[in-house]
Amino acid sequence: MSKFKKKSKADTNIPTSALPDIIFMLLFFFMVTTVLREQEILVEQKIPQATQLQKLQKKTLISYLYVGKPKNTALYGSEPRIQANDVLINTSDIVLWVTQEKDKLSEAERDQITISLKADREVKMGPISDIQFELREVDARKLMYASVGRVEN
Repeated sequence: MSKFKKKSKADTNIPTSALPDIIFMLLFFFMVTTVLREQEILVEQKIPQATQLQKLQKKTLISYLYVGKPKNTALYGSEPRIQANDVLINTSDIVLWVTQEKDKLSEAERDQITISLKADREVKMGPISDIQFELREVDARKLMYASVGRVEN
């Protein structure tokens, strides 16, 4: 008479050999289906030409302000407006916007933030001076004026 032993423990090992394949399939899926978000410019942009241009290396430290006449003049009027990210803001909102932009950066990079001002060539100097003053108030002193290269005839 032979005694049969009853298995007391169930096999709890989960096969993990297919996990890397699954992870790479998910990664590939999200890389293919993800659309990078681009800002919709709500103001007119005819950028002035320049004679000397310098390209920046670290674009993660750049935040963009667009200044120009709104495209939808029926809703926003015809006076130049400031666009930060995807919304139109007032000059008084610049301090809050810069603070939010600095909060997105690491502690070491906050002082290196550069504001790129893309102003329409038709914008008068008054709104530009107001923007500069607000940027000084929040200690965002690196200001870059965006332009296009000069066309040689």
